Amino acid sequence: MRTALHAEWTKLRTSPGSWWLLVGAAAATIALSALAAVAVSCRAGCTADLPKVSLTGVQLGQAVVAILAAMVIGNEYTTGMMRVSLAAVPGRTRLLAAKALVLLVTTSVAAVAGVAGSVLAGRALLPAHAFVWRPVIGSMVYLELVALLALGLAAAVRSPAGAAGIVLALLYAWPIVARAVTDKAWSRRLDQVGPGTAGAAVQATKDLSTLPIGPWAGLGVLGLWALGSLLLGWLLLVRRDA
Repeated sequence: MRTALHAEWTKLRTSPGSWWLLVGAAAATIALSALAAVAVSCRAGCTADLPKVSLTGVQLGQAVVAILAAMVIGNEYTTGMMRVSLAAVPGRTRLLAAKALVLLVTTSVAAVAGVAGSVLAGRALLPAHAFVWRPVIGSMVYLELVALLALGLAAAVRSPAGAAGIVLALLYAWPIVARAVTDKAWSRRLDQVGPGTAGAAVQATKDLSTLPIGPWAGLGVLGLWALGSLLLGWLLLVRRDA
């Protein structure tokens, strides 16, 4: 396992695109969060959920994280490098686990930087902003789960573009479909099971009773999506030829 981890770390750190995506994920998260904070006025009293507003950028950073995660394994299928990887690490379960662990560590660095920068920007731009731990920790975990979701799908579809497209549709198109459903009960159910809509509930600090799903339960739904994606990717990886 140590050899597999070293190999995956070497691949990631020697790829300039990976570092740019990690920096881009953190920068995009902070930039959009700062813009959202600037757009909120608190002069007449704040009714907005300020901790959540200050983390708005996570909704943009997740796209960059998903693209990076899809490339970690998808690019190896595109270039034919997967045959070399499997020759060096014949254990396919070990190979996927090594990729997941290296991805988690690197994504965590970008998530911590992006979320911390967003919170600092929110507190600087919104004087009434109160620091709350749950949305901060939850947003970091959210980004890591999105990365695992994309990694599993990339292992399944063998295409970075295809996997990224599916993840982005789940994160951005699903909420649109849920809002378009006229039946409120079904719209609420879609919000409860959607990976993005459910997972984002962890950022809320106000009116929790009106949410379709509780904060930690919603993050758990995203966790199930990520787990299911990894299981699917693992099953297809061990059963198919390279």
